[in-house]
Order: sequence, then C-alpha cells, then structure tokens
Amino acid sequence: MKKKKSWKDMTPGQRRVTIVAGALEFGLMLAAQRSISKTPAAQIRGSKALWRAACFINFFGPVGYFVFGRRRSTPAHSA
Repeated sequence: MKKKKSWKDMTPGQRRVTIVAGALEFGLMLAAQRSISKTPAAQIRGSKALWRAACFINFFGPVGYFVFGRRRSTPAHSA
C-alpha cells in the first residue's frame, strides 16, 4: 500500500502543479456561480439551487453546468 504524500514530501514542481490546479478549479467554480447568479432562471435547465450545489463538486460540477445546465439561446435571424 502506498503512503500518501504530504506537502513537505512533494517536489517544488509538484507543489506548483497542485497550486495551479487548485486555483483553476476555484476560478471555474466562481465563474459558474457568477453565471448562475446573472442568468435568468428560464435560461437554466433545472433548479438554480441544485446547480449551485453541484458546482461545489470537484471540476465536474462547474463543467457540467456550462455543458448541460445552460439553455442555448437561438441566434437572431438576420433579414
């Protein structure tokens, strides 16, 4: 059985990757939360409250919201 690495056991490169991945995930979650706040309920598939909760699930929640949670608006027809 492998022992879990602690922060002090990581190389500087592994630490950087961990920090960058965490920052990206946090930014994605914030972007999804902001989008949910600003988007009218009619443009979101399902409940806003459920999508808010789902966005706290690692990476998959925010990506799921952006891929499946938003309704696509129809493009304006040009005359």
